Amino acid sequence: MSRVNEAAERHGRGYNCSQAVACSFAKDFGFDEEMIFRTAEGYGAGMGGMQCTCGAVCGAVMAAGMKNSRLGGQKLTKGSTYLLSKNITEEFKKKNGSVICGELKGVGTGKPLRSCAGCIEDAVRIAEKILGMEEGAV
Repeated sequence: MSRVNEAAERHGRGYNCSQAVACSFAKDFGFDEEMIFRTAEGYGAGMGGMQCTCGAVCGAVMAAGMKNSRLGGQKLTKGSTYLLSKNITEEFKKKNGSVICGELKGVGTGKPLRSCAGCIEDAVRIAEKILGMEEGAV
């Protein structure tokens, strides 16, 4: 099953957007899904329901850290992880017009830019591309 399908299936089971995206990458990097699920929980609905940064984007950024960060080597990995995160965020914003949950959902305007399901799909695909994990590239 593709990561996009895994993320959609998780979201359908009640995972928030951040959990759905981050947990879809957990096994690729040897992380326990329950730990990632718990860690990602507060990022749902734009960080704790505050409609700030999209949870799906947060989950994709977590995947960048899962792939790149090394305990004890953070002086070597921090800058490159930040760059991966920046690239994920910029690509998502370019595709959808925003990375802000409230704007994506059309809060205040009544004109949604992208559904949660669409944001999850985009975040997974963008993370796969930026992290070099597209189908056939791994």
